[in-house]
Amino acid sequence: MGGFFGTISKSDCIKDLFYGTDYHSHLGTKRGGIAVLNGKDFTRRIHNIENTYFRTKFEPDLHEFEGNIGIGVISDTDSQPIMMHSHLGKFALVTVGKIANLHELKEEILAKNGYFGDVGNEGMNPTEMAGVLINEGKTFLEGIKILQEKVKGSMSVLILKENEIIAARDKLGRTPVVLGRKEGATAVAFETSCFPNLGYETDYFLGPGEILSLNPDGYEQLAKPGDKMQICSFLWVYYGYPSSYYEGINVEKSRYRCGAALAKNDNVDIDYASGIPDSGIGHAIGYANERRVPYMRPYVKYTPTWPRSFMPGNQNVRDMVAKMKLIPNRDLIDGKKIVFCDDSIVRGTQMQDNVKIFYKYGIKEFHMRVACPPLCYPCKFINFSASRSQLELASRKAIHQLNGGNSEDVSEYAKTGSGKNKEMIESIRKRLNLSTLKYQQLDDLVDAIGLPKEKLCTHCFDGSGYF
Repeated sequence: MGGFFGTISKSDCIKDLFYGTDYHSHLGTKRGGIAVLNGKDFTRRIHNIENTYFRTKFEPDLHEFEGNIGIGVISDTDSQPIMMHSHLGKFALVTVGKIANLHELKEEILAKNGYFGDVGNEGMNPTEMAGVLINEGKTFLEGIKILQEKVKGSMSVLILKENEIIAARDKLGRTPVVLGRKEGATAVAFETSCFPNLGYETDYFLGPGEILSLNPDGYEQLAKPGDKMQICSFLWVYYGYPSSYYEGINVEKSRYRCGAALAKNDNVDIDYASGIPDSGIGHAIGYANERRVPYMRPYVKYTPTWPRSFMPGNQNVRDMVAKMKLIPNRDLIDGKKIVFCDDSIVRGTQMQDNVKIFYKYGIKEFHMRVACPPLCYPCKFINFSASRSQLELASRKAIHQLNGGNSEDVSEYAKTGSGKNKEMIESIRKRLNLSTLKYQQLDDLVDAIGLPKEKLCTHCFDGSGYF
């Protein structure tokens, strides 16, 4: 995934930029970057943050920055911000999103005698691709519209140029972009949770494809939002920080509603409910409150050093992080019947290890309740790094096993309550050695979020969605 932050102020902006960017650290663990404009001079730093934190890497650099306008990014893909100097002038660029047709666009540009400078994991830097497409326009506005039309997937951008930040949300609004305001300064971010401690008030949620020009006193609309939206539903289920809002809907309250919906469809006899840290906690609190059962913590996360385990690119590293970050409390486990709520089951490897540990510590029954439907389709619209390959998904492994290795249309398996859906879930339950396993129904998830189904991307659950 990834997240960005930008600010333009009547006074020095470095403190706000540093902390505002850092507040997006839960969205990525690979690269961090900042670019600041002081007059006509740019200062830029990019660091690898795979083995340390953004603040640790960038604090020694802060004395080198000075200015009242800047952008920052936490990226789980390429190095950013990039610098470009073209007919549009000199500017810095950060992005959040995924270019699903990256290679096709590359060939198109090379065929027109274009070229690329930075080389990333895909053979080129996707943010540079965004910059190259923007430079096809005679103006920034025209260039961003070209980007929005040509990219399949999603691509939200911040452009830092002289006396101005341009913010553009991706065409179908798959990822959020929101403005914050305080006296003498305007900020733009992915997460609203970065605003309160910096003194900003959430002011405006950009619509799909909307483009704004920011100044210290507010903003000017350069392009109106489109009428179609496909915002990622997984933002509320997992990615989002609990205090954040997307489309005006709070993440934590949405998770409470998810948990309550799970509880309404459940009557298993338990001693208490618990959540798998971190994002499973909100779902479990909602479950416990609805069923009027105790909420307890037999598992606690060692927060000082361990990140969210979906992010490291290496599976062995992911498994190690998942194992080391959660510490069991035997006194709350031995002889107990427990419902655990979690945001999702992606691969199932972490869950399998968790269950083994709990049986080792004497749990009597391990019941799992999942806040979203089974993930049956890999994401093709945003950089959801947990679903790079469909055969990694627990649901696809089960389907593969049920069909003797033969490929088959999975739509019937994704349909809640169908015979094949029940077979798939039972196969997953057996593999993970769970007492019972239930998933959220899609309609209940949509209701818990609070947006119409047609405005949500639910592709990973039901295969819907479009470019």
